[in-house]
Amino acid sequence: MTTRIQKQEDSMSTATPTRAPHSDVPTGHKSPEGRVGAGIFDPKQLVKSLPDAFRKLDPRVMIKSPVMFVVWIGSVLTTVFSFTDPSDWFGWAISAWLWLTVIFANLAEAVAEGRGKAQADTLRKAKTDTVARRLLKDGRSEERVPGTELRVGDLVVCEAGDVIPGDGDVVEGVASVDESAITGESAPVIRESGGDRSAVTGGTKVLSDRIVIKVTTKPGETFIDRMINLVEGAARQKTPNEIALNILLASLTIVFLLACATLPPFADYAGTHLTMVVLVALLVCLIPTTIGALLSAIGIAGMDRLVQRNVLAMSGRAVEAAGDVSTLLLDKTGTITLGNRRASEFVPVQGVTGAEVADAAQLSSLSDETPEGRSVVVLAKERYGLRERHQGELTQAEWIGFTAQTRMSGVDVDGRSIRKGATASVIAWVRDRGGEVAEDAQELTDQIAGAGGTPLLVAVDDAHGARVLGVIHLKDIVKDGMRERFDELRRMGIKTVMITGDNPLTAKAIAEEAGVDDFLAEATPEDKMALIKREQAGGKLVAMTGDGTNDAPALAQADVGVAMNTGTSAAKEAGNMVDLDSNPTKLIEIVEIGKQLLITRGALTTFSIANDVAKYFAIIPAMFAVVYPGLDKLNIMALSSPDSAILSAVVFNALIIIVLVPLALRGVQYRPVSADKMLRRNLGIYGLGGLIAPFIGIKIIDMIISLIPGIG
Repeated sequence: MTTRIQKQEDSMSTATPTRAPHSDVPTGHKSPEGRVGAGIFDPKQLVKSLPDAFRKLDPRVMIKSPVMFVVWIGSVLTTVFSFTDPSDWFGWAISAWLWLTVIFANLAEAVAEGRGKAQADTLRKAKTDTVARRLLKDGRSEERVPGTELRVGDLVVCEAGDVIPGDGDVVEGVASVDESAITGESAPVIRESGGDRSAVTGGTKVLSDRIVIKVTTKPGETFIDRMINLVEGAARQKTPNEIALNILLASLTIVFLLACATLPPFADYAGTHLTMVVLVALLVCLIPTTIGALLSAIGIAGMDRLVQRNVLAMSGRAVEAAGDVSTLLLDKTGTITLGNRRASEFVPVQGVTGAEVADAAQLSSLSDETPEGRSVVVLAKERYGLRERHQGELTQAEWIGFTAQTRMSGVDVDGRSIRKGATASVIAWVRDRGGEVAEDAQELTDQIAGAGGTPLLVAVDDAHGARVLGVIHLKDIVKDGMRERFDELRRMGIKTVMITGDNPLTAKAIAEEAGVDDFLAEATPEDKMALIKREQAGGKLVAMTGDGTNDAPALAQADVGVAMNTGTSAAKEAGNMVDLDSNPTKLIEIVEIGKQLLITRGALTTFSIANDVAKYFAIIPAMFAVVYPGLDKLNIMALSSPDSAILSAVVFNALIIIVLVPLALRGVQYRPVSADKMLRRNLGIYGLGGLIAPFIGIKIIDMIISLIPGIG
């Protein structure tokens, strides 16, 4: 991949991070191996959701699922025919189990929706009717208005204790904000004007200071409103894959409907008669009721698993796209690395010991409050046992703080002047004082820079003159386990690309250490867009994260754009997912959850179709063996009678749905394997399982039915 190569310049120890530091530990429910595991399933939810399952028997609701609507019609027909002959136990039994089949299907969807409703109730508590302090046109006067009267572009003032009345961007000031109602994290966050941490969410609370917010959303369209609608399923649209599968299932249903319609003439020709109850039962057993019953629940549960990990997907399409992603764009800072460079080594020049460099480096860093400066103090203590000194202990010292102009920090104490900072600045300081720079100093800095690190020189001016003592090696620390995660993604056929503003040498070193497939150095928004379009032109789906306004074009272009909740409103509007925890590493989890959704749908579809094939060979011979004795040889399960065979199949058809509900909601356990291995695994477990389960289940049910007096 090409990069824009510019002349490498000296780096400063106090470079300000471009974004707030993030935890290196991903949130969410993870298996011990760090992979996405099964979601939580509470059996009590089945009971809680039962009333909703009955409410869904409304034909206006049932018609949304063609397969289950056919079963619903069949249930109505068999019930009507059973009333014509109240003494027919077989008709009543078939009717009862067909209704149970419909209810079980509704129950699966109701349980999935129920978990979303519980989360929505929690979010709804965060919505409060607030009074906003709206600024007037003069910019000084205020008026108090209900939050519902705010309009896009209004400026509102919030101080400590105020609830933010609506979504917006901070345009003035900085404040600590409690966002626990949204993210679940009790630790407050900083929101400030400008940069990538300016967005605020209505319903959160200001804990300190004063900020002015520019409203960016209309009442009723806030972030919390959208979250409530999405987790409740009100705005959940069927995805392209789900629509395609529904069409396939409807087509199969029509095929079996026509096949069953041709059976009565054959039965009449053979001298027997097939009742409407038998035909409906046979149809229900042959059409793909299992996956038809669970399809909606699988999609809802997939989005719910994201919500459990504090990720809001704006549509099911985004979740599915995450499962098909083949290129992953990841920011270096905060995603692959910890976010701040750390001191890793003190390298002395000839004639100087490491302890001398560490002592001088620690003293010159006491006035440096940056993460890099603090890491120098910590390293000196860990490597050489130097006790951390404090500025108050050195009463006669003159502390030199870092400035962008000097690019150095230091101290003048006990007749010594010590400086630490960028290579060019320290060399100039030494020479201005008449000192000489050791020959190996430049060589050491070149070696560190060539390895992708940042060299900082440490110098002293004392009775022996001004001179360089050594070099501090600053380096980006790659998060633990990142190489293993990238290896897993590679086995899944996903290409990883690291995006960074660093120079190519530094980017190359970090990329090799982390194990990514490629990198884009000195990246601009235009470079990101060009990279995404280039990958998409090759037929690949691309996912990326971002938090700034400059990331918005790329987030909108990407197939899966994950915006950080701490980022700007522009970034959140451009992306199709929002990470409430603002943890860029979670993009890897999102891809895994998307794949888990597709795997679950594929596995249960395989099981359902195999299940239907097995039921066909299990019950057809038993049904017609009386008319065609030769078929009795195919009745390999030795089912006791045609009525028992049909009833057993209907009972099994209903029970298998309720058995598979937990799997549909939890999802099939995700494992990072290639597509061919995944296909073999699905066929081996769910294909073979779908063929075997009906033979075993129907036989057991037939044996139980045959023991019932007057039925068997």
